[in-house]
Amino acid sequence: MSRGRVAALLLVSAVACISSDPIGPTVQVTVVEFVYQASTSIDPDVVAAHSACAIGAGQTHIHPSWLNFSRINMRAVGVDRWEITFRDVPIDVLQSIRISDPNVCADNPTGAATQNVSANAVLLTNVVDTPGSGVEPGLSFTFYDNFQEKP
Repeated sequence: MSRGRVAALLLVSAVACISSDPIGPTVQVTVVEFVYQASTSIDPDVVAAHSACAIGAGQTHIHPSWLNFSRINMRAVGVDRWEITFRDVPIDVLQSIRISDPNVCADNPTGAATQNVSANAVLLTNVVDTPGSGVEPGLSFTFYDNFQEKP
């Protein structure tokens, strides 16, 4: 057998061993639907009074901890409901989210919403600090292996 064929065979064998032997424990995930009950139209009075915050918040969106607090726009459903579903929420690990809504700028200088947010129909109430423009309020939760949220 030539050196090239032996090297290729060793490389294929090494890749097969690496891919069949996970480096760490497998993270179990679940599907979670987040619902934010709030107006889906921007209040012009809030924008006029808190323009910098409202512009910074932009469209209502979520920042999930398991995705490094990346910004992901939520979907407006009707006149008073925002939704987003994730299929990759780790279970058995404390997670947090931050929802930013320009209409909340009247109550919070960053537009971070901490009320009327549910995960799989469970109201989230545990307010925590999350990274953003400095520290911003968010909500935490944990889904366990029976897929139920616990405080």
